Amino acid sequence: MERVMTVEEKIRRAEEIYQRKKQGEERPVAKVTVNDKKDIKLLKKMIIQMLICVVIYLGVYMVQNNQYVFSEDFIQKANEILSYDTNFMELYEMVKNQVMAWIETKEQPEETPENSSEQPEESQENAAINEEAIGGAEVTTEEAQTENLSPEEQEIQNIKNTTSFIKPVQGVISSKYGQRDTATGNVPKNHTGTDIAANLGTKIVSATDGEVVLASEEGDYGKHLKIQIGEVSIIYAHCNNLYVKQGDKVTQGQEIAEVGSTGNSTGPHLHFEIRISEKTVDPQSILEL
Repeated sequence: MERVMTVEEKIRRAEEIYQRKKQGEERPVAKVTVNDKKDIKLLKKMIIQMLICVVIYLGVYMVQNNQYVFSEDFIQKANEILSYDTNFMELYEMVKNQVMAWIETKEQPEETPENSSEQPEESQENAAINEEAIGGAEVTTEEAQTENLSPEEQEIQNIKNTTSFIKPVQGVISSKYGQRDTATGNVPKNHTGTDIAANLGTKIVSATDGEVVLASEEGDYGKHLKIQIGEVSIIYAHCNNLYVKQGDKVTQGQEIAEVGSTGNSTGPHLHFEIRISEKTVDPQSILEL
């Protein structure tokens, strides 16, 4: 049986409830401050991370589906451009010579009646050279030009004056001497000779007289010959068959080998290399290939 509260107890109970509610309203409210700068930094960081994820996803997608992103014609054109052999040194020399010729043309004074009778500068230089010759001997223009050449160019000129060369094989130059862009990592970038492309089995003739000092099938040159004449040695590399052996004497124009693709080669061709005192030189500076 429930106990019935008296009026005094009800009043006391109501006062207690009122006091508790009043204390609850006066209780301090915790304030939360928001750091706007920190939130902005976090937002930027999150956006950057999302962008990085999108870029990575697109990169992976393009690699996996490159046959859809790039057409076969685009890929073929790109490979042709990458495999094109460009001799930057030769291009640089050609541009430099054209610029120098243009500058000299601009700087050359116009001919007037006062200076038309003067002796040309080139003739004055030649006269000065002739006057300085030992014992009164005259110095020719060709000799004067030779003195202005670099040591390497003088060696090449001396070889051309003393040794006869002919083209070793009929074909098309596929790679020139010097630095080149290579399509594969197996081909060296510094090309020490000139590549002449020809059909497999095409006869190779000796460019000079000489002695076969090496006939080998080992190394990146594959089947190759080294023929010596004085200070000049000539290498015929990537051959299919060798017709001569070490110690043989050969004459200019003699058939010595066949064009092949042995060793580190990308197709049938002759690697034609000329060395003077074991230093490689551009074969095209000595003969026309």
